[in-house]
Amino acid sequence: MTGTDVGDLSRDEVEAGRVLFAQACSFMLGVVKMDGLPDEGPPEVAFAGRSNVGKSTLLNALTNQKGLARASNTPGRTREINFFDLGGKMRLVDLPGYGYARASRKEADAWNALTRDFLRGRSVLRRVCLLVDARHGLKPTDIEVMDRLDEAAVIYQIILTKADKIKPTALDVLVSETSARIVRRPAAHPSVRATSSQTGFGIDLLRAELASLTTQ
Repeated sequence: MTGTDVGDLSRDEVEAGRVLFAQACSFMLGVVKMDGLPDEGPPEVAFAGRSNVGKSTLLNALTNQKGLARASNTPGRTREINFFDLGGKMRLVDLPGYGYARASRKEADAWNALTRDFLRGRSVLRRVCLLVDARHGLKPTDIEVMDRLDEAAVIYQIILTKADKIKPTALDVLVSETSARIVRRPAAHPSVRATSSQTGFGIDLLRAELASLTTQ
């Protein structure tokens, strides 16, 4: 499969994703406290994952804007909840990475609390894309986040990043194994998507998945 294959989606769905993510996308604001959140508006999709899993790079790939979200090789760089406006049709939300941060325990706890409060209290939040490095698969910290999302009844979808870094056969096995591990989780979306921000693999399909949320 290439990045432009329709996979299990229709060509109309893939085209809708292309059109949505061809809209101008711009940074709105970064917040460190709940009272700094923007007023609720269009549907929101949040991106979560371990530090250095590739959240910023994926956001850049989805929007075709290399400098939209600042990517870094330094884990823990994203310390705010960053909001991006996608043509007034959707907001993309970059959450602080978890699992590592060059900060004090007090600061790390504050970021984690902010993320938890946001996930529980945002009525326009349609989905959390939970990014998992395809080279490593689900880790205990990912499972902990999944448990919290299940408890909060926040729908989340597993997105495997850096899929170009492993062999296609290994990727197929990982997708199958990951799908099996989430089948009984109440808030987990059943579709596990594999992506590569470097090659474009799976990007069109993820765009199509997310575009469907604007009509719900």
